[in-house]
Amino acid sequence: MKTLVDHLAQYAAYHRDQRNILSHFIGIPLIVLAVAVLLSRPGSEAFGLWLSPALLVALAAGAFYVRLDRRFGLVMALLLALSLWAGAGLALQSTPVWLSSGIGLFVIGWVIQFVGHYYEGRKPAFVDDVMGLVIGPLFVAAEAAFLLGLRKDVEQAIVERAGPTCIRDKHASS
Repeated sequence: MKTLVDHLAQYAAYHRDQRNILSHFIGIPLIVLAVAVLLSRPGSEAFGLWLSPALLVALAAGAFYVRLDRRFGLVMALLLALSLWAGAGLALQSTPVWLSSGIGLFVIGWVIQFVGHYYEGRKPAFVDDVMGLVIGPLFVAAEAAFLLGLRKDVEQAIVERAGPTCIRDKHASS
């Protein structure tokens, strides 16, 4: 199994422009929330929990993240739990509210992602490896940790493999 650094460095190689990374701080949470909303139906309440396909997906993703790295995994589990809570709340609304919220968040999130990749001048990572869809949310959490000065060893290992971040002028001549 690939390590945390293996996954993050591979994903980071597609995300070295700071504007693209910034777009991911907005787009990826919107997409994760959208998936939680859309997969929260069908569902039912039991034992104080909303049981739905979203819960199964979140449990599988959370287990994957914890297996990769306990600290990041726990952060991701908390963020997924918040998404499940919001998704369950919207799933209880009328069908038009639930569906338009989920689809709207999904579309807006992806538009923001593709704007970021325009600046990057490179296709999204998931085009070459579908695991990029799972690693994207973890990448955002890791980048947030790096901005807070945490996990410098992980950040350095990623930079050594993927290179430093910058703002690229994709229209400049080389």
